[in-house]
Amino acid sequence: MKRIYTAANLPDAHLVRNMLEQAGIPAHIFNANAIGALGDLPMSAAYPQVWISQVHQEQHARAVVAEYSRASVPSEAKSCGTCSESSPGEFELCWNCGGELPVHS
Repeated sequence: MKRIYTAANLPDAHLVRNMLEQAGIPAHIFNANAIGALGDLPMSAAYPQVWISQVHQEQHARAVVAEYSRASVPSEAKSCGTCSESSPGEFELCWNCGGELPVHS
């Protein structure tokens, strides 16, 4: 087993694990509930971690994680064409009506 990624939070860990698994790399999340022990554990030990079981896939896994880390999240708000509500730039669907938001390039 090899640790590939330490996440800021559990949803982040799940995103990385899912990306790895889509790339054909079996992955597991450790410390999924360790944040509850914060105070008894050092902060760095309480973060969720993504590990791979096939050490020979480390280079490929690190490339997937690097691609995830490089992905830029648009910070510019998007306006819904259906209801005219403003949604954060990283959203693909309107938070208000569920309509599809425009894609910024």
